Amino acid sequence: MPYDLKEIAAISGMPGLYRLVKPTRAGVIIEALDAKGTRSVASARNKVSLLQEISMYTQDYDQTVPLSEVFDRIYQKHGTGLALTNKSDDRDLSEFMSGIMPDYDRERVYMSDIKKLVQWYHVVSKNLEYQAPAADEDTAEEATASEEKPKAKKKATKKDEAGADEALSTAGIIPAAEETNAAGNPEAGEAKPAKKTAKKKAE
Repeated sequence: MPYDLKEIAAISGMPGLYRLVKPTRAGVIIEALDAKGTRSVASARNKVSLLQEISMYTQDYDQTVPLSEVFDRIYQKHGTGLALTNKSDDRDLSEFMSGIMPDYDRERVYMSDIKKLVQWYHVVSKNLEYQAPAADEDTAEEATASEEKPKAKKKATKKDEAGADEALSTAGIIPAAEETNAAGNPEAGEAKPAKKTAKKKAE
């Protein structure tokens, strides 16, 4: 994901965003998501809302968009230099929201939600590193590797039987004949016909 929000949370009664450090008996140790990174303890009574679990309503009643994806849309369109703030004009904030999420639910997403979204994005974009998705490149590399392996096996098979057996042995695959040898019948089956032929010639 572009911004890793797994440990980032908003805590009731406390301004800003925080990184969850570790739980304690009294609550959880938190670290302010800012330049100072001040640590404190949030009481178990405080409501902790993980940003990773927050979504925004769309016009489709059963569908929502994760906050991480909304942040990614903002980054793709505005980068880290978003001009708007939570104190901007309501009309500008509405236009901003329509630009990044045209199908957002105008009835269930309030202006206070949009202001909070903008405020959180400023904090996240300043203090977290944006990670560009590399899934497409990894998939392409795996596909190329899977295409090259069969070709190598075909070339080894076309050379001769000995080369093929050697290639299989190198890859950790034992041919059926070698498995028989390993079972304890190494040359018995092949040596008998040779002996019979020798007797006929001698007679």
